[in-house]
Amino acid sequence: MSLFYNFKPKTTLFAFICFSILNMSMGQTINPIQYPKTGKTDQKDDYHGTAVLDPYRWLEDDTAQEVESWIDQQNAVTDKYLAQIPFIGKIKSRLEKLYNHARYSAPNRVGQFYFFRKNDGLQNQSIIYKQLGLNGKPEVFIDPNTLSKDGTVTADLSGASLDDKYTAVSMSKSGSDWQELVVYEVATGKKLADKIEWVKFSGAAWGNGGFYYSGYDKPAKGKAFSNKNEFHKIYFHKLGSPQSADQLIYIDKEHPLRYFGSLVSRDAKYLIVSGSEGTSGNELMLKNLSQVNSKLITICEGFKYNYEVVEITGDKAFILTDENAPNYKLVVMDLKNPVAGKFKTIIPERADLLQAVRSCGGKLFAQYLKNVSTQIEQYAQTGKLERKVELPGIGSAGGFAGEPEDTTCFYTFTSFNYPATIFKFDLLTGTSVVFRKPEIEFDPSGFEVKQEFFSSKDASMVPMFIIHKKGIELDGKNPTLLYGYGGFNISLTPAFSVNNLPFLENGGVYVLANLRGGGEFGEAWHKAGMLEKKQNVFDDFIAAAEYLIAKGYTSKDKLAIEGGSNGGLLVGACITQRPDLFKVAFPAVGVLDMLRFHKFTIGWGWVVEYGSSDSASQFPFLMKYSPLHNTKPGTNYPATLVTTADHDDRVVPAHSFKFIAAIQEANAGPNPTLIRIGRKAGHGAGKPISKVLEEVAIKWGFMFYNMGISY
Repeated sequence: MSLFYNFKPKTTLFAFICFSILNMSMGQTINPIQYPKTGKTDQKDDYHGTAVLDPYRWLEDDTAQEVESWIDQQNAVTDKYLAQIPFIGKIKSRLEKLYNHARYSAPNRVGQFYFFRKNDGLQNQSIIYKQLGLNGKPEVFIDPNTLSKDGTVTADLSGASLDDKYTAVSMSKSGSDWQELVVYEVATGKKLADKIEWVKFSGAAWGNGGFYYSGYDKPAKGKAFSNKNEFHKIYFHKLGSPQSADQLIYIDKEHPLRYFGSLVSRDAKYLIVSGSEGTSGNELMLKNLSQVNSKLITICEGFKYNYEVVEITGDKAFILTDENAPNYKLVVMDLKNPVAGKFKTIIPERADLLQAVRSCGGKLFAQYLKNVSTQIEQYAQTGKLERKVELPGIGSAGGFAGEPEDTTCFYTFTSFNYPATIFKFDLLTGTSVVFRKPEIEFDPSGFEVKQEFFSSKDASMVPMFIIHKKGIELDGKNPTLLYGYGGFNISLTPAFSVNNLPFLENGGVYVLANLRGGGEFGEAWHKAGMLEKKQNVFDDFIAAAEYLIAKGYTSKDKLAIEGGSNGGLLVGACITQRPDLFKVAFPAVGVLDMLRFHKFTIGWGWVVEYGSSDSASQFPFLMKYSPLHNTKPGTNYPATLVTTADHDDRVVPAHSFKFIAAIQEANAGPNPTLIRIGRKAGHGAGKPISKVLEEVAIKWGFMFYNMGISY
């Protein structure tokens, strides 16, 4: 049974432009692109005395008929262009072959049963299985593929009851963040009548005959995927009762723009509520459920620091925090006599980032990040180091979670040339054995992985991982994809990706840059790339590109950049600041309108990271780099394929709509500037395998074609 749920939210043209692209190396001519006409209005806004035009504001109404028509026209133009690329189908066939192997998740114990996910290869969604013990016969518990014809409904286990009899399951449709919680009996697989709607960013925290969850009021009709989400509430649902009878546990009527999540101790004595104003910084509140009419009291004051409850043992809460410790430390609080800010340090801060701590078998497993590679250490709850866990090599590991009585646990290890492998770990001996290893058509001996550091604009040293076939020549002719994110304290660590194999096999160089704004080197690294320092992230990415060119890995004509969500912002900012530096750009589901992002769904939660145009002091630096507002007429932009989806309620598609309209109008060069708008899809989570394969094949096809490279 998983005790805690990670609720930390851890988002035209009046003229026709016609041109031809002559691909000399392939002897092919792409037909002239005739972009749809995108109407403009005279919308103008005043930002603290600065007038800003917003002629494509009408594209924000994504359910309007004229916007639907515009979407269809843009997709038609993109589809016509892609149809002329001769090898997209060939790339997709290769991907299908690579994907066609069994993939598993690590098992999770609930009472006598183990649950895991398995995909036979090309199934749209992985199936949730259960088995009695580790040697029992697996049986289907939930098959999401039967919940929709096109594989766009997902199902995930969201928390088991304290007696292990029931589990909550979250359902999501078409990639939306909206969830529906239902309940199943663990032993029989029987679905109960309980159903909770309009849940967001929540699991089920069980206790006292039901569970706590977080949700919003039902949105206005037709606005579920765009309207601002306000007043996140915590409810208690009594098993067997209708949602209308659920008890409101907590609402902050004075602060509509906050997230709230809950967890319950294993003995159901304590309820802890986490509140956050965004994606960085939170507070913790405590309620003693064993005392009648007890009130929520603040035990960790917000919102300067981050606090994550790792485990509650008796009356002791183990908390991972960066309070006065930018690289994080583990502390313990006495819940019988809680005093805000009064902790005892169990694992002190050190030079390496303490990325996470997990609990299993009464032990604490500290997950450190050293030069962007995972190291695991096992501690007693007293803070005594018991052993360092030996991992297969440089890479990423995660897991080591379980019940207090467990003597074994599971973890997954992966690296760029090491497919994700599940290991079984013996807590008594400290030994690991392979539990499940994927059988994939891949020979790692033919590829090279290295880490190099480059100097950014301000002389800060930034790392990158570089992966390619062994023996390539550094002659500047290698097709190269540079990937980055740089935000929200998220660390990009080594991981194997089947999606990259067709590219690497075709002589490509894949580069992952660990930009500031991420969490690779602690909170100081994060803060160096947020708010007024966000430009550092773009400078890092540009410096990475210049480094790759200077070292002979690639050239401007063979360099592509990619990023999604906050990484989509990264790509958008870089092609508007340095359009000359890249040949191809893939901004995916990007935050591209930095003046209005906080006005949609949960965009307000990113203000702590970006700032807000409502602030007179923050508007100038947002305006300076906002991709939408920094397109320049007469510019030769890279070949650009913007991607978004109609059910993306994290980063609403209006960002991509407005940006591509502006780029199409401004582009004076021969490169295509296109958008591909997915149907019945969201921000990316839960996307059917069929759509993944199609999108990846299109990406590599678009890149190769515009670089003059055959596949």
